[in-house]
Amino acid sequence: MSSNDPTITKPGLGMALLPIVLTLAVLGVQLFYFGDFTPHIPLAIGIAITALVGLKLGHKWDNIEEGVFHVINISLPSVSILITVGMIVGIWIASGTVPTLIYYGLKILSPELFLAAGMVLCSIVSVSLGTSWGTVGTVGLALMGIGAGFGIPMYWTAGAVVSGAFFGDKISPLSDTTNLAPAVTGTNLFDHIRNMLPTTVPSMLIALVIYLIVGFTLIDTSQVSFERIDAITAALDEAFWISPLMLLPALLVIFLAVKKQPPIPSLFAGAVVGGIMAMAFQGAGLHETFTFANSGYSIDTGVAEIDPLLNRGGIQSMMWTISLVLLALGFGGALERTGCLQAIIEVIIARVKSFAGIQTSAILTSVATNTVAGDPYLSIALPGRMYAPVYRGMKYSPLNLSRAIEEGGTLVSPLIPWNAGGAFVISALALGIADGNFENLLYIPLAFACWLSPLIGIFYAMTGLFSPKASEEEITAWEDSGEPVAELTA
Repeated sequence: MSSNDPTITKPGLGMALLPIVLTLAVLGVQLFYFGDFTPHIPLAIGIAITALVGLKLGHKWDNIEEGVFHVINISLPSVSILITVGMIVGIWIASGTVPTLIYYGLKILSPELFLAAGMVLCSIVSVSLGTSWGTVGTVGLALMGIGAGFGIPMYWTAGAVVSGAFFGDKISPLSDTTNLAPAVTGTNLFDHIRNMLPTTVPSMLIALVIYLIVGFTLIDTSQVSFERIDAITAALDEAFWISPLMLLPALLVIFLAVKKQPPIPSLFAGAVVGGIMAMAFQGAGLHETFTFANSGYSIDTGVAEIDPLLNRGGIQSMMWTISLVLLALGFGGALERTGCLQAIIEVIIARVKSFAGIQTSAILTSVATNTVAGDPYLSIALPGRMYAPVYRGMKYSPLNLSRAIEEGGTLVSPLIPWNAGGAFVISALALGIADGNFENLLYIPLAFACWLSPLIGIFYAMTGLFSPKASEEEITAWEDSGEPVAELTA
């Protein structure tokens, strides 16, 4: 059934907000009253509430169901990356890749430079891989181990990892979100990447300075137990064969990414090579390697700081996150199909007429969609489709819009714990939020680059800096292709 069916009523603002408000209320009860960080059931209830609203508006269940599974289907490549990263984490620990990174990191990095260097390393790897999730689950995991060795709180290390990893995801031409944003706004990929640099570069430089200041002032290096670091490196050296050769799986994945190979087969190739090295150099059997890929790695080194980071990985470790992602996607798909999100955005557009207002609204709409729907892809795709005609009507380049939805979509995603990005970060970095370690949620304000970039974008919108007008070529292209252009006259 089409949304143009005359039997379907378009929701007003109150009706559109109803399923969102009720779902947030149920989510609040679960998270804050019961103290249970498992948002799965509230999101499932949210799908049911949205479906009831849709039925009230005249939608048939088949139509709502189609909308739910349409959004899930679009995002299945991300689920595939989650599964592959789960395999990689288990196998790369067994192969000695992650232990080698931790070992050399503890030997080479100083506590003062650790946070800044970790952010830079994650940004380089993420640009190369085109996936923030892959970077967080591999290099980020190793950095968590190094940070633990230095006695640095987990939330500081996680903040630096997230800042670097999602910076790379935002500007990598291999990233799915970086390709999605220009696709839904009708802009060129590399023009889009260039137009993001005015917000990305300053936010990363500010974050880098903050991490350097923290490293040299707030981290008490006199309290760093080098005996503990020696104990960690000795335990790693005893349990694994440590050698630069063990970095081969990671180098292979980076090489394939530089060659612009698709991320899923590239990551899987890294898992296969890691499995071979686990059998050839670490004494693992074939069945053990399969178990590591499915159920994760398990070892008892006797060193409390390192065991929790090594006893992890495997496809099954990702199932909590995957189930959350699927439910969040389903909720977002139901909201989109019933017209609730569209109705809310149209109200915003009707009340905001200046470029600064529209640009700010686009960023905040992506943030709100991230918060409510829990899906970074929907937070890019939906505002991109809805706001593009408005930018054309104002004669501003849609490059402004593609940057706005990346800032509110890609970068804010890891800062929302029930979002797909936030849930993955919490799971992959073993922050233990579900176990009551709520202090580790401090990684959210400490991921400086992720929230500074949207703020800088809003500043540019208000001042007119780095806010290109539409070129004659763009206007001609809109006319030739029949792209919708909003009429903005009163």
